[in-house]
Amino acid sequence: MIIPTCSDVQRAAQRLAGQAVRTPLMRSPALDEQTGRQLFFKPECLQRTGSFKFRGAFNRLSQLTREERSLGVIAWSSGNHAQGVACAAQQLGINARIVMPADAPAIKRRNTEAYGATVIPYDRYSEDREAIAYALAERDGGIIVPSFDDPFIIAGQGTVGLELFEDAAAQGIVLDALVVCCSGGGLVAGCALAAEVASPSTAIYCVEPVGFDDHRRSLQSGLREHIDNESRSICDALLAPMPGELTFAINKQRLAGGLTVSDEAVRHAMIAAFDQLKLVVEPGGAVGLAAMLENLLPESHQRIGVVLSGGNVDPQLFASILDRANSL
Repeated sequence: MIIPTCSDVQRAAQRLAGQAVRTPLMRSPALDEQTGRQLFFKPECLQRTGSFKFRGAFNRLSQLTREERSLGVIAWSSGNHAQGVACAAQQLGINARIVMPADAPAIKRRNTEAYGATVIPYDRYSEDREAIAYALAERDGGIIVPSFDDPFIIAGQGTVGLELFEDAAAQGIVLDALVVCCSGGGLVAGCALAAEVASPSTAIYCVEPVGFDDHRRSLQSGLREHIDNESRSICDALLAPMPGELTFAINKQRLAGGLTVSDEAVRHAMIAAFDQLKLVVEPGGAVGLAAMLENLLPESHQRIGVVLSGGNVDPQLFASILDRANSL
C-alpha cells in the first residue's frame, strides 16, 4: 500500500487552489449554548457538487496521464463521490461512468448525469458494485477511481481538515477535537493526516450511523469489521460495508475513537443545522452535529470542529423531516 502523508495533503491543497471552494468556518451561539461547548463548523454542503467529495476526485483525476485520461474513468458511489468524479471529469475533459445504487437519492443521480457522466444502476443489497466496475473496466477499458481507498483521494479529502485547522488558528483557536462523518474512512483519514502538521493536539473522532459502525468496532478490535447486511439507515452516504484497507491503516493509528448516532438523532441535527446555521445538510453530513447534540464526547473537549460533509438530500425527505419537527 502507498500510504499518503500530511505532505500529500498539503500538495493536494495546492492543486485544489482555485478549483475547490474554501468553505468558511461557521459558528452558532445557540448551538454553543445548547451543547455547552464551542463548535466550529466546516460546511462542505457549500462545496462544488454539494459535498467534500469534489476535493478527492479532482486531486485524483488531475494526476492521470494523457493516455489514462483518454481511457475514461469508472467509479462507484451512492451519489456524492459520483458527483465529485463527474464534475472533475467534466472540467478535465474525461469521460466518466458511475456505478450507482438504484435507490440512491434522485437528486444525486440527476446531478451526476448533469455533469455528463453515464450512470450504471445496481441493487446495493444483492450486487457487488466494485465487481461491476472492474468488469466494465476489463470489458471496455477505463481507470478505476475508488471512493475512498486511494492515496490521492484521501489527500484531497484531507484538505477539509487542513483548511479548518488553518482558519481556526487564524482566530487563535486550537481545537480540542474534530468530529468527522465516516463511511469508508477517506475523509476522516485525510483530516487525521492534516492534523499531524496543522493541529497535532486535536483528537480526531469518526462518527457513523447505528448499524454501520464498522469503523468504531474496527478501532476497538484492531481488525477490519464488516457491517450486518440487514442494517438500514437514512444516511445513504455512509453505508460502506467495511473500512478501506488503506484508510484503516491510517485511522487505526491516529483516531481517538468512534461514535455512533441514531437516525432520529440525525434528523434532529438536520433540523438544528437548518434552524441555527441556515444550511441544508444531508443525513450523512449531519452525523457530526448529531454526536454533539447527543453529548457523546468527553467533557474535556470544549472547542470542537464539526464537519458538515454534504447537502445533497432529496427535497421530499428533507421536507418530511421539517414537517415532522413542526408537528411535534
